[in-house]
Amino acid sequence: MDRDGIAQLLSPAGWALLSALPPYDESRTLALSERMRDEGIDPALVAAALTQSRLRAKAAGKFGTFADGMLFTSAGLEQATRLSVAAHHARRYRDAGSTRVADLTSGIGADAMAFAGIGLRVLATDVDEATAAIATVNLRHFPEAEVRHGDGLALDLEAEGIDGVYADPARRTSSGSRVFDVAAYEPSLDAVLAVRDRVPALGLKLGPGIPHTALPADAQAQWVSVDGDVVEVGLWFGPLAPEGPGRSALVLRDGEAHVVQQTSEERPPTGALGGYLYEPDGAVIRAGLVGEIAAQVHGRLLDATIAYVTSDALTPVPTATAYRVLDSMPFGLKRLRTYLRGRDVGRLTIKKRGTAVVPEQLRRQLDLRGSTTATIILTRVAGSQQVLVVEPV
Repeated sequence: MDRDGIAQLLSPAGWALLSALPPYDESRTLALSERMRDEGIDPALVAAALTQSRLRAKAAGKFGTFADGMLFTSAGLEQATRLSVAAHHARRYRDAGSTRVADLTSGIGADAMAFAGIGLRVLATDVDEATAAIATVNLRHFPEAEVRHGDGLALDLEAEGIDGVYADPARRTSSGSRVFDVAAYEPSLDAVLAVRDRVPALGLKLGPGIPHTALPADAQAQWVSVDGDVVEVGLWFGPLAPEGPGRSALVLRDGEAHVVQQTSEERPPTGALGGYLYEPDGAVIRAGLVGEIAAQVHGRLLDATIAYVTSDALTPVPTATAYRVLDSMPFGLKRLRTYLRGRDVGRLTIKKRGTAVVPEQLRRQLDLRGSTTATIILTRVAGSQQVLVVEPV
């Protein structure tokens, strides 16, 4: 959205129009657009309002009811931090004693909103003028928050009284494709990391796929998942990382938060399939902490290269999904089809790890027509392809 579109939306007529729109329904958008234009409303304002209506509907998953009073850009919404995650970011600064935080790459202002929401004074900057204007709108309820259009790295942090810095470098090109080279982030990872020499309380949000080899040795790297979806890795430095350098996973599920912290570099043992199987949360896997789950459940890996843990007794943990193992067999299409048809299976959940089998293709090949349900896991056990028949615990 350009500056003119924002200006139109922020006019009394534009804001009233946006507030009066019905819940977004793509099937009704064309008719609604034509009706508003027939009523003499500027077509540019109609387009801007409908775009915001669509983005607000999409944003509800990240912002809940807050989305109804916010403005967005498509790119800004894509990279914006969920409020539930931003709240954890904000608490790190509060607990570290920070009072004035600079958000160097504020985007639409999601993290800045969380910072301001717990009483921190916020200075938010963005290099894109329209995005900075949108962040100003989204932060309008927080008088202690200031938004500036400009390069956050050019700030005189000492003169501004900044004692905490946050950044979420852009990781997409102007065409929307992902950037995987940390030197090509905007700003680059090295440029942002240099800030910690001036303000030790530095926090960064990065994509969860960043390799461990690219992480600074002095960072507490925490992978975060929300209801099973791995959304980011946060790098925390100095007083923002009271746990010290290392790796951890923050699992947010059903409104509760669970942390798995690295305690050892030792590789977990491998061994025979037991009566229970555990699938660690994706954040735990990305953080390389499957061994911590194995230790918690008194278990072992099925295979040294596969992130499944098995144990002989059930020990539920909130950071892994537990299954009871009902049966196991070497993988073979005919054998599996005979087994499932003999149990009248018609609806099959297929999970896999460490195999090239395509679940949808396998489901068609099995051609099951029974009346019962089943869950199978295709994976390697001690190097060989196996089918595990399981049920969630």
